[in-house]
Amino acid sequence: MAPRRLDVDSLAAVLPPGGRVLVGACSGESLVLAEAVERAGEALGAMTFTGIFVPGLNTHTYLANPECRVETFFLTPELKAAGARVKFLPLCYGAILKRLRSIPIDAALFMATPPDSSGVCGFGPISDFLAEIWPRIPVRVAHINPRLPQVASSRNIPFDALTGYLEAEQDLLEISDSADDSISRAIGERVASFAPDGATIQIGLGKIPGAVLRALRGRRGLKIHSGLIPEAVCDLEDAGALAAGVAVTGGVAIGSQRLYQRVGGPAYRFEPVSHTHAPRVLMGLEKPVAINSALEVDLFGQAYAEMGPNGLMSGPGGASDFARGIWVAGGLRIVALAASAAKGKISRIVAPGEAIGPVSLGRMDTDIVVTEHGAADLRGLDHHERARALIAIAPIEHRDRLAERWAALADKF
Repeated sequence: MAPRRLDVDSLAAVLPPGGRVLVGACSGESLVLAEAVERAGEALGAMTFTGIFVPGLNTHTYLANPECRVETFFLTPELKAAGARVKFLPLCYGAILKRLRSIPIDAALFMATPPDSSGVCGFGPISDFLAEIWPRIPVRVAHINPRLPQVASSRNIPFDALTGYLEAEQDLLEISDSADDSISRAIGERVASFAPDGATIQIGLGKIPGAVLRALRGRRGLKIHSGLIPEAVCDLEDAGALAAGVAVTGGVAIGSQRLYQRVGGPAYRFEPVSHTHAPRVLMGLEKPVAINSALEVDLFGQAYAEMGPNGLMSGPGGASDFARGIWVAGGLRIVALAASAAKGKISRIVAPGEAIGPVSLGRMDTDIVVTEHGAADLRGLDHHERARALIAIAPIEHRDRLAERWAALADKF
């Protein structure tokens, strides 16, 4: 049966009232479908929406009526403000995939490319979860978007497998790459010293990860295997730093139109989490280096990346998945962060018990911590040596206090 052509006022007619809906969000969120959900209002009943909603990128809540609920794996400001109607599950990417495979999902809302000559649509550079699990979802509603790049991927969807569709043009959602400053450049250069020619890089999103990639422009033969493909990968491509004939592999691209115009080329490939984050795949990477950022690191070497002074800002994401897989592969796990905040008043290297929020990466998940003051190589160190190495890369004006706090714990080790 051919899929039904829809408009923003007919979405409720194909969605099961009160069901669970997986939303294709992140950079590929359909603003047309988000508007259609809001317009459907009471007709949706007590529906639950779930997906990867990224702070600073996805602002819709999908709370179309007082009975609607959202289950999210990242906590945006808009979802946080919605209070008890939003359930936040702080799961790593492997656990998210396991959950989405195991719970009933009644419908999916997502963006797709127009069908090709074989009648197949692509998911564009957003292949993390939905691209794999759509066959077990009975109702599939697509926003067919001519501006969505057609990318290389093993996962697509036949047009005839859609329940319904609507057509509209929309640019992918953008997060502009931040310009490097002296601190991020210093951190980037220090991190880059640990990534040799031919390394395979996993990287996160943000100012420091971008600076790290730009600091790697002088390398040659680099490969990218990451859950996220950020804007600064374009700088590596332009500099000739990437390995010839090896596609940049990721699950999602987040950046500006500059990046989105590249991802349809042969240098890029997008695969679901079952590939990008799979231990069996990570074990086969050549010279893997995981580079992630954090808000704080304590003197045990534990990294905290999810909660700031104003509360939760994120979920754990995929960093722990990569930390485990790259450890098995004999690779290197690096956490990079600025040494201070609030113009030097706050140290982001903190004493045990001072960090805010849950541990994002345990002390066994991190090999090296880098700030603008240096690199603390924690491999093979005891507790006291780890603390001294981390104090040495803290802000100078905070080091004495950190040493005093650690000394108060000395008789416990």
